[in-house]
Parts: sequence; structure tokens; C-alpha cells
Amino acid sequence: MEESIDVNFDSIFINEAQLLLAEKRTSLATLRAGITIFALPLAIVSFLIVTSRYYDLSNVFLLFIPLVTINLFLAIIGFYMIIRSIKKIHNYDRMMNENSKKNTAFYPI
Repeated sequence: MEESIDVNFDSIFINEAQLLLAEKRTSLATLRAGITIFALPLAIVSFLIVTSRYYDLSNVFLLFIPLVTINLFLAIIGFYMIIRSIKKIHNYDRMMNENSKKNTAFYPI
């Protein structure tokens, strides 16, 4: 009877660990997407700087304002996604450590 209880605790611990690792992978994917979204405005601005000798800013100023606004919006969204996913990753790491400490209470080393 005691062996089945130990096996049950082991399976619960493994399932909790798998769930936390899946959530961590999701946060890492969000981090990757946030980095991509954050880097997109930087690439656009770099392209505009490189090609700046082919246009005059006073002639394209009406196009430049919405572009800067969209780039700023994308940078803010990317920064938000990066910060949020880093916080979640740290939270999942903390939960994994707590979970492993609870599990060692059943099996003292």
C-alpha cells in the first residue's frame, strides 16, 4: 500500500514538473516573439538611415510621422512582451524549486 502512495506522489510531481516546463517553453516563445517585434522597428530605422540620401525628409514628412508612431508602438509592445515573459520565466523557475523541495520531503537525502 505504501509503495502505491509513493508512486502516486512521484507521478504527481512529474506531472507538475511537466506542466511548469511547458509553461516555461511558452514564455520562452513569447520572449522570442517579443525580441523579434522589438527588433523590427530598429531594422526599419536602420534601412531609412541607409537610404536617407535618396529622399528629402521635408518631402516625406507626412509619411515619416505615421512610420515613427508605428515603430514606437511596436517597440513598446515588444518591450512589454520581453519584460512579461522574463518575469514569468523567473516565476516558473521559483515554482520548480519549491516543487522539488516539496518532493525531497518525501525522500530525504
